[in-house]
Amino acid sequence: MLLAKTLRSSTFRLALIAIAAFGLIVAAIMAYVYFGTLAYVENRLGTVVDHDGFTATIELAMAAVAMLLLLLAGLAAVLVTRRTVGRIEAINATSRAIMLSGLDQRIPLRGSNDEWDRVAENLNQMLDRIETLMGEVKQVSDNVAHDLRTPLTRMRGRLEKAYHHERNSEADAALIGDTIADLDAVLGMFASITRISEIETRARTGAFRALDLAEIAGEVVELYDAAAEQVATKLSLAGDRQVAITGDRDLLFDAIANLVDNSIKHGRKGGQVTVTCRSTDRGAVIAIADDGPGIPTEQRDHVFKRFYRLEQSRYTPGNGLGLSLVAAVARLHGAEIALRDNAPGLTVELSFPKPSAR
Repeated sequence: MLLAKTLRSSTFRLALIAIAAFGLIVAAIMAYVYFGTLAYVENRLGTVVDHDGFTATIELAMAAVAMLLLLLAGLAAVLVTRRTVGRIEAINATSRAIMLSGLDQRIPLRGSNDEWDRVAENLNQMLDRIETLMGEVKQVSDNVAHDLRTPLTRMRGRLEKAYHHERNSEADAALIGDTIADLDAVLGMFASITRISEIETRARTGAFRALDLAEIAGEVVELYDAAAEQVATKLSLAGDRQVAITGDRDLLFDAIANLVDNSIKHGRKGGQVTVTCRSTDRGAVIAIADDGPGIPTEQRDHVFKRFYRLEQSRYTPGNGLGLSLVAAVARLHGAEIALRDNAPGLTVELSFPKPSAR
């Protein structure tokens, strides 16, 4: 089966063409040697001597060499082509298996660490990435469906209730207000998705300018001070008074606000949230620390995915897009984001490059 595919392959045809070209070169060389040898013999011994025996010997030797070279070249072509076709067929077989059964199949490696093993390894890594992305798409689809189902179900219930009851101005006004609130939540979710996509395509770098990160952080702290007081949380600003940075002011404000809002909501009631800005040799750093329950280590790599929430039942307010927005803003600004233990609690740290590095 494999031999038949080898003989029918384009690689084998190319090998035959290369052999033919090589044969022509060898034939020309052998003809040159043959006639050169005869000329040399005639020049040395003259034409009176009978050269038939000598000539026949040379012709036989050259014919044998030609046949041997042809045989070796053909054998080499078959072996090389068979190896190439075998590796290609392994890739094709894996591709067919993936189309039939799913992305769990991988191209086998032979351990030779040659170019074919490297190609197979790269393809396997690509399949791993595709499988991961497909899993994330499925998870996102499930989460979106769940997040949309709740407000849509509430809206339908209200409308059905209103349909079967007599009109009442106060009840109708309350129903309309609640329905508008649910619609605003749904529209807000889609607006967040659109904004994250816009940031990830780097469509907003035109708004970059020199900024003071500490000033932006101070405005966020002032904005959320009342919300922190409602849950008896102490919200404070620490660190350097001026921290130079280059970026989009609105996006940075939203990113810091998301982190502060998360710390207040998910931190300990009566606890403390501290926003710290400082300049370092490598650039600017802002850290938001709380003393709440924190995030389990095994889930820290997932919290920046869209719609990912630690609370898997998804009945608490929110849609899991806040940290996705923070991650998108960080990537746009070339910043590194890290989650660290605060013992107790969590510290989210954003490290920005120096303004001159951009």
